[in-house]
Amino acid sequence: MSSKQKPSLLKQWFSRDSRGSNGSAATFPGSGKSSRSNGMGYSVEERASLNSLEYRLFFKNAKGEYISPFHDIPLYADEQKDSTGCLGIRPRKQTEEQNVFNMVVEVPRWTNAKMEINTKDPLNPVRQDVKKGKLRYVANVFPHKGYIWNYGALPQTWEDPKHIDPNTGFGGDNDPIDVCEIGTKVCQRGEVIKVKILGTLALIDEGETDWKLIVINVDDPDATNYNNIDDVRRLKPDYLESTVHWFRTYKVPDGKPENKFAFNGEFKDKDFAIDVIKITHKYWKALVTKNTDGGQISCTNTTVANSPFQCTQAAAKAIVEVTPPCGNAIPVPNEVDKWFYYQKN
Repeated sequence: MSSKQKPSLLKQWFSRDSRGSNGSAATFPGSGKSSRSNGMGYSVEERASLNSLEYRLFFKNAKGEYISPFHDIPLYADEQKDSTGCLGIRPRKQTEEQNVFNMVVEVPRWTNAKMEINTKDPLNPVRQDVKKGKLRYVANVFPHKGYIWNYGALPQTWEDPKHIDPNTGFGGDNDPIDVCEIGTKVCQRGEVIKVKILGTLALIDEGETDWKLIVINVDDPDATNYNNIDDVRRLKPDYLESTVHWFRTYKVPDGKPENKFAFNGEFKDKDFAIDVIKITHKYWKALVTKNTDGGQISCTNTTVANSPFQCTQAAAKAIVEVTPPCGNAIPVPNEVDKWFYYQKN
């Protein structure tokens, strides 16, 4: 990579971590074990080999039935059945103390593989993003190693690309709303955790609105100390600034310009963030009930009442078994651990 090709990247440095191919001391799936519990009664089943194009992580509920992490896991962690509610469900009235949502962890902190809920595949398994036929890994832009939070998404939300957000002037990015969990624990890929909303950042990614929620695991030892975005600023100095820096620069090593933000990169508070969640949940409802056209998005689910896309467990099992059984993980390419040193011109 020459300075003429990418003038903002002064140099890159290769640094191999002695703890493993992806620089993390945590334990991750892909070692040949096909199933494991991921908390809250959910479990995951691996198919194919980790770090391969075929790798998929499918989800099951407490009954061992296949589900979609996009559609079948409730948005609200405290949900009750009610025949009068939309889709047959209604969240209990949430007070300030009940600001609790489910989060699906896609990427454990400090790792680089860009794993995500695949919105186009039936049952929406977690898989690694692919670009130009190759698995995608985020670059390490100094001083950041991989993702600096547990990264994932809120189920039953959808950022509708046809809806122009009045705050940003751009349509949604066609995905569930993204989440940055800032707690102490390094989560596992596919883990489902309960999180408390603290605020949000409005990233403008290649002309699309891409909200990034800031949350904390309710089981974190310090969770009671975090109730709004100002608490993060006070208790974790420079963490919010580092979050902006990460999102601003993470695509620069790929030859792309810096990302932009709405609100001049300022974080909005908890109440604002929860309003955004409610809007994206409304768009999801329209999507899964076929009241809006989702294009290539797969709405296949196994539990959503009143959804024309609901399928049987036999059909779900057939979908899963298209992918080969779990195999041993393939080594991560050495270049994933390169460091990029960036200076804005």
